[in-house]
Amino acid sequence: MASEKVKLLGYWASPFALKVHWALKLKGIEYEYQEEDLSNKSPLLLQYNPVHKKIPVLVHNGKPIAESLVILEYIEETWKHNPLLPEDPYERAKARFWAKFVDDKCVPGIFGTFAKVGVEQQKIAKEARENLKILEDELGKKHFFGDAKIGFMDVTSAWIICWAQIVEEVVDIRLIDAEEMPSLVSWFQNVLEAAPILKECTPPKDKLLEHNKGFHEMLVASAPS
Repeated sequence: MASEKVKLLGYWASPFALKVHWALKLKGIEYEYQEEDLSNKSPLLLQYNPVHKKIPVLVHNGKPIAESLVILEYIEETWKHNPLLPEDPYERAKARFWAKFVDDKCVPGIFGTFAKVGVEQQKIAKEARENLKILEDELGKKHFFGDAKIGFMDVTSAWIICWAQIVEEVVDIRLIDAEEMPSLVSWFQNVLEAAPILKECTPPKDKLLEHNKGFHEMLVASAPS
């Protein structure tokens, strides 16, 4: 393992890069990190992800893997120690199902609430709240989706809570109600407190908030009137 070369191409404010950082940290894998300028993408990024030209990209012994969920599956299959997925096949399938649910239903709702305005924004926010409530019901009274410890679903998806709260502050629309979704409200913080090593690569919320305020101002300014 010592001879293996692992490199991650990412961007500090990207939640998709963050989940890869988290997986590598929890697995105890040493890796080199390259910060990308998304307005001036490096030749390396364009070489390793010519299809989507997006971060994150994991490069393992010169072989690139793109798309965050695919990368996490690769990490889990390549480094068997400190498993993120449970042993039971049914529980593994459940973890994958809910990770895909978040990516397909919750993430577009949160990002859509951030990016849209008016009636369309309100419609997307309503759908986002409905899907987040489904997630709350599945989490129940557990600290983690991995039950007793941090697992695959926690790594792939706990970040949405922090980002949803940032979106709420930026656009002044409530997505996660503390009374209706108490488990979701504390989920992200539960993960950080259970694994302090993850805090090292998790951007401070106030820094993310300022960044996203600026990004939102640019979106609004460029939107057709």
